[in-house]
Amino acid sequence: MRFLAALFLALTPAPPPADIARPAPTFNGTVHAVAYRGDTVYVGGSFTKATWEGRTYPRQRLAAFDSRTGKLMKWAPDTDGVVHALATTADGVFAAGDFHRVAGVKRDAIAHFSGVSGTLAPFSHEVDGTPYTLTTGHGRLYLGGSFSSVDGEPRRNLAAFDLKTGRVDPRWAAKADDRVHTLAVSGQQVFLGGAFHKVNDVSSTLRLAAVSSSNGTLDRYFRPKVTAEVNALAVDSGGVYVATGGQGGRAVAYTLDGSLRWQRVFDGDAVAITRHKGVTYVGGHFDKACLTPRNGPRGTCLDGAEPRIKLAAITGSGKLTDWAPQANGVIGVRVLGVDERANAIDAGGDFTTVGGSSRPHFARFSTETGVRRAH
Repeated sequence: MRFLAALFLALTPAPPPADIARPAPTFNGTVHAVAYRGDTVYVGGSFTKATWEGRTYPRQRLAAFDSRTGKLMKWAPDTDGVVHALATTADGVFAAGDFHRVAGVKRDAIAHFSGVSGTLAPFSHEVDGTPYTLTTGHGRLYLGGSFSSVDGEPRRNLAAFDLKTGRVDPRWAAKADDRVHTLAVSGQQVFLGGAFHKVNDVSSTLRLAAVSSSNGTLDRYFRPKVTAEVNALAVDSGGVYVATGGQGGRAVAYTLDGSLRWQRVFDGDAVAITRHKGVTYVGGHFDKACLTPRNGPRGTCLDGAEPRIKLAAITGSGKLTDWAPQANGVIGVRVLGVDERANAIDAGGDFTTVGGSSRPHFARFSTETGVRRAH
């Protein structure tokens, strides 16, 4: 029986690891943003070309591909500057960043496109500064970044637009005293993270806070303690998950009242974070995951470490998994996204290889086999 069992195991092919990259286009410059609408994946960044199946195509900082096959689509609006953020709705795609013209037409830092043709919509606003993040919910488009006004009206690093009218929503009046890097809508709240010290002039809102999705008033029951600048966040029914910089970087999980659940420390900044089926995926500048929360100068792990080069995954209880695709580069991973339809994790950034294979600036990973737990 033992012999037959051993023979069965020997002849049964092992399931593919979760870090095998799926087919997807690659790019000649940094990918900063990824968003999803139906079976289409939208990508934004600083690139000017996309490559698919050995052929290179012009793509001026915006591109799209089929989530099922990875095939590059004809959707190709062009901007004259970097796209930092993307968000989708039923009728299109919003982009925000450092651009001033789209397809030769004036669009200051924010634009709206058809999700099918890429045609530019009438949505047009003047943003005095640079947007870094977008999200949608409750009939609104929420904008965060480093700006002082929208359409000449004071808007300190936060604003909301009515999706029906396209106008700035005057009822939503949240503000922050410094950069907002990331936004996420959950329930009746908008969570925001960044470099700010105060939200709505309240001092207990350092770097991470929540406001009402309808009017922007502060949620005073969400009171997390964050030790460093928040670069990215994700929210689900279990809590709030953030990627931070600082002395090294951290992936931190909070309850919905801001209590600490767990944290993982790395030897470099954590820049991107997302959640899928109870697993937290993290990307950034790091090369190692520390075995304890203690680290020293330049993020050096003081109590041992495991190699996790630019990418890592963490269980629901805060344990490190063995998912370790290994992207290269100094900056590494800048954005992570989840394609629920395709059971895929997408990573974009400054890397050019993953696991030793050429994957310039974008890679797609299967999650169908799950991630194995760390010992």
